[in-house]
This record gives sequence, structure tokens and C-alpha cells, in this order.
Amino acid sequence: MKHISIYLIALTAIISTMLSSCIEDGITTSPSHQPAFSVDTLKMGEIYTLEGSPTHRFTVYNHHDKILSISNISLRDDNDGLFRLNVDGFSGKTFNNVEIRPNDSIFIFVEATLPENGFADLNNIDRHLDFVTNGNTSTVVLNIQGQDAIRYDGIRITGNTTWKAGKPYLISDTVRVAPGATLTLEAGTRVRMKDEAAFKIDGTMITQGTADNQVEIIGHRTGNVASTIPYELMSGQWGGIYFTSESRNNQFSHTSIRNSSDGLTLAHIESDNAPAISLYNCQIRNTTNYIIDAYHANVKAIGCELTDASQGIVRLTGGNHIFNHCTIANYYLFTVLGGPAIQFAHLNPDMIDEENSSLPFIAADFTNTIIYGNGTELSHGDLTGTNVTLRRCLLKSEGTDDDNFINCLWDADPLYYTVRNEYLFDYRLQPESPAIGAADPAYDNYGFSADRYGINVAAPADLGAYTFVAPPAEE
Repeated sequence: MKHISIYLIALTAIISTMLSSCIEDGITTSPSHQPAFSVDTLKMGEIYTLEGSPTHRFTVYNHHDKILSISNISLRDDNDGLFRLNVDGFSGKTFNNVEIRPNDSIFIFVEATLPENGFADLNNIDRHLDFVTNGNTSTVVLNIQGQDAIRYDGIRITGNTTWKAGKPYLISDTVRVAPGATLTLEAGTRVRMKDEAAFKIDGTMITQGTADNQVEIIGHRTGNVASTIPYELMSGQWGGIYFTSESRNNQFSHTSIRNSSDGLTLAHIESDNAPAISLYNCQIRNTTNYIIDAYHANVKAIGCELTDASQGIVRLTGGNHIFNHCTIANYYLFTVLGGPAIQFAHLNPDMIDEENSSLPFIAADFTNTIIYGNGTELSHGDLTGTNVTLRRCLLKSEGTDDDNFINCLWDADPLYYTVRNEYLFDYRLQPESPAIGAADPAYDNYGFSADRYGINVAAPADLGAYTFVAPPAEE
């Protein structure tokens, strides 16, 4: 027992000496030993002034075999207090003696709220987060862009009203346009829609976009919803644009509408066969339900991209419709498609699935249009006896011409630049596309002279919404 006690005393002394030595020698003081960072500049994206940013983070690494003590972490130039920090679980403005264990790391979390800046465009802001370690200073730049906005928490428009280019309109509830009133969006107007936002049109809505100054109506979120998935790919960010039976004479030009639950929804409008809505060189894409859902309401779409929707691209119940030089495609992400790209109802009295209604049966004319993507193209493959025609359209299916399908390109791939699994959705044409120069001029009676990018129509014209532009020759 005596020997055991002596051994224990000696062992205790050795361990105590080792621990003392470790504690004393465990923190490196070498000026060459510095932290490493996952980013040189933390890009926090775009936010609206007066609203807090999402939380962003970066990592600080200790790649050394001893403890690294960062004597001070602080923002050098944030006197206005716009940024908020959390270092390894602790919130504050300045942090002292932050230790990182050997070959370990810590997280730095950053948020910001920006004041209004008086600019119509984005205002770029940089701040410098300094790390003082062993007498040397390392810096990570914090970069964020702030955008002033005109805010509407729901609004009822009762007279003729014009929204202008400049600051975007940030909408957080329903915009209602009363019967007899007109809401006009001038060229370059940007509208950003929050979750509960939508348009309800009892009167008239007009957009006046041009090739150089498009009108945009999209979700308000920017940046990525996940590390590699931008919010741009996420549908259902806002409601949609709903036209009631009282609405009249709606006209959209060079307008991009994206990321909604519903695209354009039109109720029965009695308008003496005039279009309930006319769309020229528009892009409507990425909706949870339908891009266009028209119930006995006439649609005229010229030079439009109508793409990517969970339930289908176009659902037409009755009505009188024209689709000329459109690109209709469905490569919707995240769910199985709910139906064909184009869905017809109320076709003729012989169709057993038709409703019992005294309203006129559907009449639809698709000309020089591309209908191609995942899933099937049409809800009714046999259109015999109906007033639906597809003239010089490119189709994915194998088939033959008849009285309803006239001079079509069957079983042909338009060769979009779209690559779905790489999140690339570009519906312009590759050089080898069979749609190039394939349009029939006999069906171009609707004023399609240039696509929405302002590229003049070729001679002969291309099928679909976009005019092919040859890529520059390699040097």
C-alpha cells in the first residue's frame, strides 16, 4: 500500500506538470499563426431598406496545432449600427479573446437593417470586420445592397392610377382595382410581391413594358433559399393576378410575371368576342398551379413565353383564343406534373366530359408556336369536330396532320438552352434547332415583329417566342 501511495503521488505530480505545461504552452503567440476564413467578402445580397436581412454566416478556421486566441473582433466602420453580429453563440458589437481550439472552427453570424437611402436603384454598402490575432489584423468585408421601396399593405384603386419606374413597389396584401378604374404600369416598373400579396382586377390593368424597359411582377425574395437554389426557382411566393367577370380591356406588354401560386386567372367576361386580356412579348413562368387559367374569357397571346407550372401551362374552358409565336413548355421543378401543358374544356356537345352550359364552345388557334417539355402536350389528342386548330406548331408527340393539326412539326425537339437538373431555364433556341426559320408567314397576322428582347423577327421567321441569334464565332 505504501508503494502504491508513492506511485499515485508521483503520477499526480506528473499529470499536474503536464496539464500546467499544456495550459501554459497551448496558446500560440506566433505572429505567423493567423485564422483562415471561408470568405474574403460575405455577400449578403439585396434587401429592402427598413427591413431586416436574412441571417448570413461564415466560418473562421484555426488550421494550427495550438489554440488560436483572437484578441479582438470588431466592426471598423459601423458607427451607424446597421449590422448585428453573433460570434460563436454570443451577440454583441465587440468580442475579445475569442479562442479557437486546434484544427477547429467557429461561426460568425451577420444580419443588417438598412435605413432609407433616397435612391431609386440599389445602394451598395461595405463594412469591414477586423480580426486582431497575435499582433496582426485580418479583415472580412461585409457587403450588402439596400433598395428603397414604395410600400402598399393592400390598396384599393378607385380611379385611373399610374405606377412608374424608379423605386420598386413592395406589396404585402391585395391590390384591388375597382370597376371602371385602370391601373397602368409604365415601362420599367418593378413590383415585388410578398406572401399574402395579389392583384384582383375588377377594372382594367395595363402594362407598358418595352424591350429595353420590361415590367416585372415577381416575388420579393432575393438570394438563395438553400445553398445552391435561388428563390427565383421557387413558385408560390405570392398569389397571382385575378381578373373578375367585371374586368375589361386588359393589356400587358413586355412584362415578366414569375414565382406566383397562380399566374393569370380570368373569370367569365362577356366582351363581344374581344380579348379579356392581350399579352404581347410577355414572360409568365414558374407557378404552382396554371400559367393562364381562363374560364369563358378570351385570351390573345403574341410572342409570349408561358413556361413551368405544376398543374399545367394553359387551361382554357370555353372562350375564343389566339396564341401566335408562343413558347409553351413545362419543366417545372420539385413535383410531378399535374396535367398536360394545354388543357381544353367545353369543346363541343359530343364530348362526354363537357359541362351543360349555354355558353359558346371553345375556339382556339395556335400558330407558329412551340409546345414541348416534360409531360404530354394536350388534354385532347383527338380534336375532331372542335374549333381548335394548331397551325405550323412544333410538337413533342408523334402524329400526323388533319383538319385540326395543319402543317405541324411532329416528334421534333426545339433544342432549348434549358437544362432542368442544372436549374437553367432558358427557352431560346440552340443553333441546331428545327424551329429556326420554320414559321409559316401565312399565319403571322398579329403584329409579331420582334421578340421580348427586341430581336427583330428573321425572314423566314422562327417558331416560338424567341428569334434565334447566332452565338459569336470563336476566335
